[in-house]
Amino acid sequence: MMEIPAIAGVLTAEQVLATGAAIVGMQEDSGALPWFPGGHTDPWDHIESAMALSVTGFHAEAEAAYDWSRRHQRADGSWPIRTVAGRVEDANIDSNFCAYIAVGVWHHYRITGDTGFLNRMWPVVWSALELVLTYQRPDGAFRWGGDQSGAKFAEAQITGNASIFQALDCAIRIAVEMGQPEEDFILAHAALGAAFAERMDTAFEPPSEHSMDWYYPILGGAMRGERAQQHIAERWDEFVVPGWGARCVHHRPWVTGAETSELALALEALGDTADAIGLIESIQHLRDPDGSYWTGLVFSDGKRWPVEKSSWTSAAVVLAADAISRTSAANGIFRDVRQTVLDLR
Repeated sequence: MMEIPAIAGVLTAEQVLATGAAIVGMQEDSGALPWFPGGHTDPWDHIESAMALSVTGFHAEAEAAYDWSRRHQRADGSWPIRTVAGRVEDANIDSNFCAYIAVGVWHHYRITGDTGFLNRMWPVVWSALELVLTYQRPDGAFRWGGDQSGAKFAEAQITGNASIFQALDCAIRIAVEMGQPEEDFILAHAALGAAFAERMDTAFEPPSEHSMDWYYPILGGAMRGERAQQHIAERWDEFVVPGWGARCVHHRPWVTGAETSELALALEALGDTADAIGLIESIQHLRDPDGSYWTGLVFSDGKRWPVEKSSWTSAAVVLAADAISRTSAANGIFRDVRQTVLDLR
C-alpha cells in the first residue's frame, strides 16, 4: 500500500488522504479537475490537482485527468485558458499553462514508474513544449501568451517564466527517459536561466502586488542559494502574517492557502523546513471537515473569501506535505530542479 504524506503535529496521513479524496470528489466524469464543482477548468490548475491525486494514491483518477489533457489538446499543442463543462470560455493561449503538462507527467511517472503512461503522454508533452518554445524572446524570457490567430503578447511575467523554467527541466528529463533528448529544450532552459541570473530586473515585467512574483523564482527552481535566501528575506514581513499564512496581495488583509503552501514549497526547496512547516500549520484554519481547503480568509474580519473550496488549494497543501515529509518518489519535484542542464546535450 502506498505511503501517504504526513507532517507531525500538523497533518496526519489520514487527513492528507482525505484531502486527496476531496479533490476526487470535485473531478468531472470527463476527467477534468475544475476549480470547484461546476466551476471552470484551466490547464495549469488541472495538472496541479492531478499531481495531488498521484501523491495520495488516486492513480486511476490522476490518469483520467491526464487523459483529459491528452484528448483536449489542440492541434497546435495548446489548451484553451478556460473551459466550463467542455465549453471554451477563453480560447487564448497561456504559455505557462501549456508548459505545465511536463511537470505533471514527470511527477506521475516518478511516483508510478508506469512506462506505458509515459509513452502515451510524451507526444502531448513534446507538442506542448514545441509550441511554448515559439513564445521565447531573444533575451531568453517567454511571452506570457497569445491568441489563436498566432499573435503573441509582448510581456514576459516573472511567475509564468519561473514555472516554465521548471517545466523545461521536467520536459528534458522526460525526453532523456524516452531516449529522445531535445536540444531545443536544453538551449531554451539555459537561455531562460540566464535571464533570471543576469537580467531579472529587465527581462521580465516588474513584480506585481501578488506574492507569487516574489517566491516563484525559487519555487520554479530558477533561483537558489544565498541569492534566494536574501530574496525571500527582503519581502517576508510584507507577505507573511504570523499565525494566519501568506497574503495573496501585499496590501490586502487576505491570506490564501495555495500561495501559503507554494511559499512553503519554495522554503523547503531552500532547506528551510521549519518555516515551511510553520506556514502549513498556520493555514489549517482553512481546512474543512471533509478534508478540502477553503481558498482564503480575510483575517481583518474573519470571513472566508472567495466562498469556495478550490481543488488547487487542496492540491497545493498535499504537495507541500509531500515535499516536507519527503514521502513519495516525486517529493523533490520542486526541490530538485536543475539550474543548468547543458551537460545533457
